[in-house]
Amino acid sequence: QVQLVESGGGLVQPGGSLRLSCAASGIVFSSAAMGWYRQAPGKQRELVGNITSYGSTNYADSVKGRFTISRDNAKKTLYLQMNSLKPEDTAVYSCNSPRAIDIISRRLLDVWGQGTLVTVSS
Repeated sequence: QVQLVESGGGLVQPGGSLRLSCAASGIVFSSAAMGWYRQAPGKQRELVGNITSYGSTNYADSVKGRFTISRDNAKKTLYLQMNSLKPEDTAVYSCNSPRAIDIISRRLLDVWGQGTLVTVSS
């Protein structure tokens, strides 16, 4: 079954840290470019950053220097390390693989996780 499942969200105080995980199944993870997105209440979804299959990363200006995206291909897991969190980082965070290869059918799929809520508040 093709699936992305996020975990690690929760409530954190301003200035704190949190690490999100995105576990993949049913896709050829090692060759998949991956991205993290977030959607704050009442706002449009925005790109947080992405990582290529070989580990090159790109970040939104609003999170540069604070967030780090990494991947463990052996564990088929994508990570988002978030440091120096601010109240404006509060959002539902989702992972995405825009051109994932289905292991069984070999079709290209645009796959999204269900999201995990991050709340930054004192």
